[in-house]
Amino acid sequence: MWKQLLPGLRINIFVTIVFGVVYPLAMTGLCQVFFPHRANGSLITVGGKAVGSELIGQNFSKPEYFHPRPSEAGNGYDATASGGSNLGPTSAKLVLGTVKTDKNHEAVDFDGVSLRVVHYCVENGIPYESSEPLGRFRDAGGNLDDVKLIEAFNDKKAPLVFRAKEPIPADAVTASGSGLDPDISPANAAIQAARVAKARDIPVEQARQLVARFTQEPTFGVLGEPRVNVLELNLALDRQFPAK
Repeated sequence: MWKQLLPGLRINIFVTIVFGVVYPLAMTGLCQVFFPHRANGSLITVGGKAVGSELIGQNFSKPEYFHPRPSEAGNGYDATASGGSNLGPTSAKLVLGTVKTDKNHEAVDFDGVSLRVVHYCVENGIPYESSEPLGRFRDAGGNLDDVKLIEAFNDKKAPLVFRAKEPIPADAVTASGSGLDPDISPANAAIQAARVAKARDIPVEQARQLVARFTQEPTFGVLGEPRVNVLELNLALDRQFPAK
């Protein structure tokens, strides 16, 4: 019996040592020597402190920053809960959004593409058509009431119809499959440039030049699409045109 078991056992031990110990250690060592930045998470540091990674998106909501692609990962850009909404293009929830009751108060459950289009148009000055004046959906502080907007979109009798008069990049209002996409399209960044320039009190052309400088071409010229890393772009903004 041992004559039959020992050869297999020796092969098992050999393969475990070679591919479970030697190979991983060799690859780790080579990567640390030749690709240390990527091997350690492609971290971006400012003043010696890590502020993020080139590979993982994070939220920016202030008008003086370029905004990232929407995220469905956890509460947004949560690397421990990477994933999409799993909603298809015919899903009413994906298009119209939903609300929920939280402690006797209505709150947004899922914002939906329609609501994202409204905010994108309003924030970036894109002309639009609306079946109802948006003033009806603002709170006492003048901010858009997302719950009222979602309820209006879902109204069975007279649903709110909102349409942008100019094309909106898909990545501006839809989440990626991972929810962690760190990049946006150059078209999305170009539309946001006017808002960012106004908030920082700089000529819009300077903001557009910065977008062009941080636009990356497809990998090896064929893989993927042109893209702009949001974190790198916003850090460059803070360095070159500090917000007042």
